[in-house]
Amino acid sequence: KEEFQEKGITKIAAPESRGFLFGCPLAKDLGVGFIPIRKPGKLPRQTMSECFMLEYGQTCMEMHHDAIQPGERVVLIDDVLATGGTANACATLIERQGGIVAGMGFLLDLKYIPQIDPIKKYDTFSLLTFTEEDAKEKKASVAARQ
Repeated sequence: KEEFQEKGITKIAAPESRGFLFGCPLAKDLGVGFIPIRKPGKLPRQTMSECFMLEYGQTCMEMHHDAIQPGERVVLIDDVLATGGTANACATLIERQGGIVAGMGFLLDLKYIPQIDPIKKYDTFSLLTFTEEDAKEKKASVAARQ
């Protein structure tokens, strides 16, 4: 929470479903709105989509087409940062509506997995990191992404 209080955010966005577990309470604590980002066909109103490749195929994420007003500062929250594909798709949805991705927060950052280049432009924060050395030793370390 402290990581994001000074960023002037107006909304928290999170992809289903584990992102909801962290994003909803954080939005409540910060007194800002919450934007659910879901798999296709799960939201009740008109949506916009962003598709991306996974190691085993393509998938898409959707959010309501009117979830963000231009200039709103949004923080994306999810459970795990691996390649950054999901986070990048969510960030693209936010930016397509004119929102500003003010940061990204994750419970766990799997640093031993190479990340896609677009994710590197965002300010990211994680509570836990898991490096290649940690994977060999089967332990995680508490540290923020640098």
